[in-house]
Amino acid sequence: MNTATSAMSLHSLRGAKSYGATVQRLSEVSVKKAHDPYLDIPWSAPECAIEPDDPRLCIDPRHPLAQTSWYEQLDLATRVRFGTEWLAQVLKYAIGFEAVLSRGLLMFAQTLDKRSPDYRYVMHEVIEESRHSQMFQELLDRLDADPIQVSAVERFFDDRVSGTARYFPELFFIAVLGGEIFIDRQNRDELRRPRAEIHPLIRRIIQIHVTEEARHVCFAEQYLEAHLPQLSMQKRTTLKPLTPLLLSSPAQMMLVPSSRLVQRFQISRAALEQAFGARSEHRRQIQRTVEPVRALAERHGFLLGKAWQRCGLLM
Repeated sequence: MNTATSAMSLHSLRGAKSYGATVQRLSEVSVKKAHDPYLDIPWSAPECAIEPDDPRLCIDPRHPLAQTSWYEQLDLATRVRFGTEWLAQVLKYAIGFEAVLSRGLLMFAQTLDKRSPDYRYVMHEVIEESRHSQMFQELLDRLDADPIQVSAVERFFDDRVSGTARYFPELFFIAVLGGEIFIDRQNRDELRRPRAEIHPLIRRIIQIHVTEEARHVCFAEQYLEAHLPQLSMQKRTTLKPLTPLLLSSPAQMMLVPSSRLVQRFQISRAALEQAFGARSEHRRQIQRTVEPVRALAERHGFLLGKAWQRCGLLM
């Protein structure tokens, strides 16, 4: 698998003649391109062993945070430990998001005609999300890290987001995009690194995730395009302020070190501002990443520009 092939497949799916045909095609590809983490990932291969001093566990040297004087002053062992801890935290958040998504998809499936293309595809996606959680946890177990748990407040909101799939699926699939587009961007950035810089086990996990997330993003986008025009004025009004919030929160969780990591590794304010501040390349990348969702909101009349600007999502 490579990202070019994945992009070509996604383009062909989006070019299908109708929503129903697109969803049917997604189901077919979910069968042909299925991955089982316990069959398709060589966990026990010698080259896939995770060693705590492996420099390939460092963050990408082209990452904005790696360009700061704070990072340049770290010794190699600390860089490896920081990269390991940050990866573990992202995996922990990702497992939590997969759980939110799976619960929501199962509730959404209860509202569907069981003979519909949507029902079949949604069940494929639930299976894939469960397998993603399996492979993320297997990797997490090998990293010898201690990421923070999702807080009680975050679990409360996660449960509310999952529940919207039953009565307000448009809001739920906006949240789905919020969780998926940023981790997908991060994964694709990793795959652009020279092969020698990325651990083969991590690379294989990312390859599988990118392939299957492309389908998940495609379904969410196509569902929204097909169903947003029928949205009531009340629901449209509700989506306006919530959409940027549903996008900005995952971006913060997936792409910025947690406060615990900031404290543990004593990341300076100057380094955080340089890497992630309002005028940083990171912020411009965030805005480019959310541009398709922003355009979707504008097309369907629920774009509230001021809210997007306050969340740092609009140029």
